[in-house]
Amino acid sequence: MDLRTEIAQSWRRAELSGLSPASSVERLNVADVDRRSRLLRAASPVLDELARQLAGTRFCVVLADDECRIVARRFSERSVELALENISAVPGCQFLEERTGTNSLATPFETRRGVSVDGDEHFLEAMKQFTCYGHPVVHPTTRRIAGVLDITGPAGDGNPLLGPFLRRAVADIERRLLDGAKLAEQQLLAAFQSVQHRACAVLALGQDVVLANTAATELVDTADHRLLRELGRTHRGLGRLRLSSGTPVEVRVEAVSASAGLLFELAPVRTSSPVVSRPPAERGLFPAQIDERLRGAGRARRRVLISGEPGSGRTTAARVVAGDQPVHEFDASDVVAGEAEWCTRVAAAASRPGLLVIDGIQLLPPLAAVRLARLLDTTTAWFALLSGPPSELHGEQATLAARMHRRIELPPLRERRDEIPALARTLLRGFGDSLRLTPGALELLGSQQWPGNLRELAGVLAGAADRRSAGDLTAEDVAPGCTETAPGAALSGWEQAEYDVIVRTLRACEGNKVRAAKQLGISRSTLYNRMRALRVR
Repeated sequence: MDLRTEIAQSWRRAELSGLSPASSVERLNVADVDRRSRLLRAASPVLDELARQLAGTRFCVVLADDECRIVARRFSERSVELALENISAVPGCQFLEERTGTNSLATPFETRRGVSVDGDEHFLEAMKQFTCYGHPVVHPTTRRIAGVLDITGPAGDGNPLLGPFLRRAVADIERRLLDGAKLAEQQLLAAFQSVQHRACAVLALGQDVVLANTAATELVDTADHRLLRELGRTHRGLGRLRLSSGTPVEVRVEAVSASAGLLFELAPVRTSSPVVSRPPAERGLFPAQIDERLRGAGRARRRVLISGEPGSGRTTAARVVAGDQPVHEFDASDVVAGEAEWCTRVAAAASRPGLLVIDGIQLLPPLAAVRLARLLDTTTAWFALLSGPPSELHGEQATLAARMHRRIELPPLRERRDEIPALARTLLRGFGDSLRLTPGALELLGSQQWPGNLRELAGVLAGAADRRSAGDLTAEDVAPGCTETAPGAALSGWEQAEYDVIVRTLRACEGNKVRAAKQLGISRSTLYNRMRALRVR
C-alpha cells in the first residue's frame, strides 16, 4: 500500500532494527514510575480533564515520559484497558520504534513532531486495530522533550479534530510545566538565601539554575557541577568528594523539594600539604603522560608511530613532536592518484630538515608500504607515521610500523570523560576569548559518546560559536551537534567496554540487530535493553 512519507520512513527504521510486522509486543524492561515527577504533576489535571471529555467513548489517553516510558493512562471502559495490556501499553513499559514499530508514542518521540497513525499504517500487526494521534511535550524553558501525549481508539474511529484537541492539551501541560519550573526556582532561591551567608561554600543546583556564594565561586569549577549532581542522586547528609581541581571536600547535601533542586555546603578537608582550588596550569589536548611522551620523542628526534581512532588528534600530536621544527605532511590516501609519484615526493621531502609526517598508513597499498619501509632503512630522516588503531595494521603496513622507535597510542575521547570540560574550554579559546560554557553545556558535552573524538567535539563547539559569538554557550547552543539532546549519567568503565563491543558489532553487522545479537550470543531483547541502558544509537 502507499504510505505517507513520515510513515514510510518510520517503517524503514523499524525494519533496520530487525523488526517484522509479525513481531510480538513483549512486556520488556518495565520500570517503576516516579509518581512525583514534574511531568506527572503538571499533566495529571490535564489528563483528568481529557478523560472527562472522552468519557463514554472507546478512546483512551496515554502519557509517556522523556524516555518514552508510559507513566499514565486514562480510559473509561474495561475493554480499553484489556486492549492496552494486550500490546503492553502499561505503566513502566518503554515504547520505542526499534521494539514497537510505527505508533503514536514511539514515532513522535523519534521525530519530535506530532504524528497520526491509523490502522494499517502501524508497522506491527498487533497494533493495526488502533487509530491514534501523538504529540511531543516540550519543556518551555529547556526546549528538551519532556514526554509524549497520545490519544488512541479503535481503527476506523479516527477524527480530524483529534490533532487540534490533543495539541491544546499538550499546550496546557507545557504551560503547567513552566509554572512549576518558576515555583521550583523560587523555592531554590529561598533555600539558598537562607544559608548563603554561612562561612562555607554554598551552591544550589536546579534543573536550569545555579546559585553560588563567593566561597563557592572560588572553590567550585563548573566541571564539578556534574560530580555534585551525581552525588545528590544517591546521597543525603554528609559525604566526601574530590573536586576536579584535586581538592578533597566534605559535602552536605540537602534536597530543597521533590523537584526544585539540591543545596550543597562544601568545606575543604584539611591536609598536611597546601591545597589549591584550581589546576596550577592549563592542560593541553592530550593526557599529561601522553603529552610528555610526544615531547620526549621530539627532544630525542626519535621516529614515532602515533595511532588512534579518527579525530583523536594524531596530526596535532605529530606537531607536538615536531615542536618548532618544520613539518612536511603527506596523506596516504593520495597514493591512489599515482603511487610512484607519491613515493618520489616523499623521498624528496626526506632530504629536507624537519619532521616528515605520513598520515593514514593503514591505507597504504602493499607496494607503497614496502617502498616507504625501504626509504626508512636508507635515510636518517625524521619520521612520524600516523595510523588508525594498531589492530587495523596488517602485512606490509604492520612491518612498516615496526620500524618506528616509539609507539604512542592516543586514547579515544570517551575514555577521557573527566577531561571533557577542560578540553572543551581549550578548544573553545580558538573561537574567541569572550565565549564561556555554562554548567548545563558542560554536562551535556560530558554525556556524549564522541565517536568522532576531539574533531567532533571541536565541530560541535565551532557550530555553537557560530550561533553565539560572545557570552555564555548554553546546553541549547551545543545541543544541535549532540547525538543525545539531554545529559545522562556517565558510563562506568565496565559499561564503556560493553558499549564499545556493542557498537563494533553493530557496525560489523551493518546495523542489523538480529545478526548482532546472534554474534554477541545474546537474545535480541537483551541487546535492545543494553542499547537503551548504554544509550547506543
